[in-house]
Amino acid sequence: MENQTGVLDFLLLGLSDQPEEQQFLFRVFLGVYFIGTLGNLLTILAIGFDSHLYTPMYFLANLSFLDLCFTSTTVPKMLINYLLGSNAISYAECLAQMYFHIAFGTSDSILLSAMAYDRYLAVCHLLHYGAIMTSGLSALLVAVSWVSAHLISMVHAILLAQLSFCTNNKIPHLFCDINALIKLSCSDAHVNEMLVLLLGGPVVFISFLCIVVSYTPIVFAVWKVPSAHGKWKAFSTCGSHLSVVSLFYGTIIGVYFNPSSTHTAQKDMIATVMYTVVTPALNPFIYSLRSNDLKRALGKLLGLQCFSKE
Repeated sequence: MENQTGVLDFLLLGLSDQPEEQQFLFRVFLGVYFIGTLGNLLTILAIGFDSHLYTPMYFLANLSFLDLCFTSTTVPKMLINYLLGSNAISYAECLAQMYFHIAFGTSDSILLSAMAYDRYLAVCHLLHYGAIMTSGLSALLVAVSWVSAHLISMVHAILLAQLSFCTNNKIPHLFCDINALIKLSCSDAHVNEMLVLLLGGPVVFISFLCIVVSYTPIVFAVWKVPSAHGKWKAFSTCGSHLSVVSLFYGTIIGVYFNPSSTHTAQKDMIATVMYTVVTPALNPFIYSLRSNDLKRALGKLLGLQCFSKE
């Protein structure tokens, strides 16, 4: 690997190089990361300690764990750099960060489509839900998301390790993003660029299509609900889910699958913040706090009567 690279470390330029702005960004990222981490941890603990929730909330527990891993791949390093006033990251650490960012992000994407299918069965085929969505199928869908994501990430990491990096070691990004590293390389990276589209494109677009296809009959089923209150509550829940999903996929598509002529470093970093920091922090509140069963489990876990009596 040392023969393939001329640099021992990289410099992450981030959103700003001004100390005052970096202090502000440190507080913002720390606050969002803390809220998201706390929300995801509480979701996992509440589901884990309540045996009645483990089966119906199996996908949600896995999503919370993935979101926790996804944000922890990049945000802690950003916080340390802002705190120390340093933006250095070693070559090996950079490659590892890129690997886990792709792996957890891809797995997150696939799991969201599996959750949409699960909700479709629960709403449109409730009587057959238990027979179709067995524990074995749930575990299989989660395993597929993990294994396929790590295989894709492994291909990217192996090929990227073959690239040469000469004198320029400044990455105009918040973390070691694969596109930023490909552009920084001083060797031929056409294969790497092609695989970003060939491996990442189907995952993102097929997953998003599965979500749209799953939610379309859900919307029609909800529309037939006679109660106006029940209809509004269902539409509100579906709307919240779709809003977060659209934000997640929309920013990913904007960063990785748009023509390079439309990209700027600042826009890409802002879009990246949305899908790597904001949406994982929103997921536990969007998916969890609308479930009375989960709120009761959280109340028992925290000893809060106001939750447990709802």
